[in-house]
Amino acid sequence: MSRKCECCGKGVVFGGQLSHSHRRSNRNWKPNVQKVKAIVNGTPKRISVCTRCLRSGKVQRAV
Repeated sequence: MSRKCECCGKGVVFGGQLSHSHRRSNRNWKPNVQKVKAIVNGTPKRISVCTRCLRSGKVQRAV
């Protein structure tokens, strides 16, 4: 599954995790990307879209 939204371009973000005892480790935050059938240029197509774009209505789903 693609880890990048084809609508807004949201992708994986890297950073550091900090524990309560201040031990640091690397981690990444992955977006909630779903494969949906959407209308792209008038035709239905399967694309990877984040749930925020789905919820806000930026993507029109195909039935």
